[in-house]
Amino acid sequence: MENNERKTVSRQMLAFEFRKTIGNPYVHIFGVGMPVLMMIIITRAVVGEIADAAIRSGVNTTVFLGIGALIPMATIFMGYGVSNAQELEKGIPQRMELFGIKPGVTICNRILAEAIFMFLAFLIYFAVGYAAVDLEAPELSGALLYAVCILGFSVFLFCFAYGISSLLRKFSLTYCVTMLLYFAMMILGGMMGISYENLPPAVQLVAKLLPVTYINRDFYTVWKGENYNFVPMLQSYLLMGAAAGILMFFTMKRRERKLH
Repeated sequence: MENNERKTVSRQMLAFEFRKTIGNPYVHIFGVGMPVLMMIIITRAVVGEIADAAIRSGVNTTVFLGIGALIPMATIFMGYGVSNAQELEKGIPQRMELFGIKPGVTICNRILAEAIFMFLAFLIYFAVGYAAVDLEAPELSGALLYAVCILGFSVFLFCFAYGISSLLRKFSLTYCVTMLLYFAMMILGGMMGISYENLPPAVQLVAKLLPVTYINRDFYTVWKGENYNFVPMLQSYLLMGAAAGILMFFTMKRRERKLH
């Protein structure tokens, strides 16, 4: 009976968290609309610049894969961050604890809700992309690696969103910080019209530390199943994972001190 009740609560919580996710306008604007719009605009510009169809489809695919990284950046990093900060500011998690709903249950269900929404956002993005733009089909290994890299990137972004919002605990501050970091990643990743090669050397050093740089710049090679040196990309993931882990550690420590 107890297990059934837990399952019922889990289903209800998942539906509740998913409704909160889709009720956040930021995820629709920046996580679905903006990537689709940017992808169409940039690839349409490519059509006018490149006459060769083979080269054009390759460039289109590179742009398409890179812009896809905006989906987790917006839906999870910015969308979840500002939503969690708003709830903390209003004391909603504390009220839920009074009803016996543990923070861990809330976080797990929110992660699932965010994952479902992100999956749907990618379905829309890929459907529009392959319907409206001349793109190249991937090798199976390339498509799987893209999914794995986006998933890993999303996990780290969730940790950052949770850590930043939990430490700042204010909607306005969290919105400001996450928005600045969102656009900083776009600029450093080469999504704002300035390619990695055109960045100043000092800025390139920072860009090398971000997984989004490799997703935007190099993933076409992986997508087509060609040989690729994964070491720099892996190093950027390890560094981002370490930074996310440190932030989560300080967040948990602060929470423990407040409880005691």
